Amino acid sequence: MHQNPKKKKCSKSPACAKAPGKKVREFMTIQKIIISDYNTQWPVLFEQEKKILLNALDKWQIIIEHIGSTAVPGLSAKPVIDILIGIDDLARVDSEFIKIVQSLGYEYVPQYEQEIPERRYFRKNNEHGIRTYQIHVVQKDSDFWHRHLFFRDYLRKHPEAVKEYDVLKRELAQHHTDTQEYARAKTDFIQNILNKNIA
Repeated sequence: MHQNPKKKKCSKSPACAKAPGKKVREFMTIQKIIISDYNTQWPVLFEQEKKILLNALDKWQIIIEHIGSTAVPGLSAKPVIDILIGIDDLARVDSEFIKIVQSLGYEYVPQYEQEIPERRYFRKNNEHGIRTYQIHVVQKDSDFWHRHLFFRDYLRKHPEAVKEYDVLKRELAQHHTDTQEYARAKTDFIQNILNKNIA
């Protein structure tokens, strides 16, 4: 029988990078956690959005990567495309940068910087108010950058880990209605994989 795990202190795992603390809970939209089967359109949607972002932000010489569960073939996920943008200096995410991203339909959420100061976060909803994309802007070669890419690449290379993670995510989605607690509940699995990165 499943037992809800005890509340964990947020580590530096990819899951906790999306799990704001109490200071910013008021800015979160609490919705039912929907886990969808893997959709082959997810990487297509990412590539389309990547092209738009690269064209709009060309002067910043950014790098764009697809992260999160939608970036792993065969893995179930909340149907939201996670986009990681690498920039040489986070200080360059100025008002011009922000306004350009906002012009593409994204909302800038500076409140999350209270919990994750090394990231600039943007989100986009569709016409029905459903989250479709979220952007995480960080410095290239930062710890945040490496953690998320390592976790994604590990899953892509280890189908047995994908199966285990898939089962965990579906089970947790049935027992959590709060996205923060759902993210925290995945921490042990994620951290175990990140610990394999001993290089």
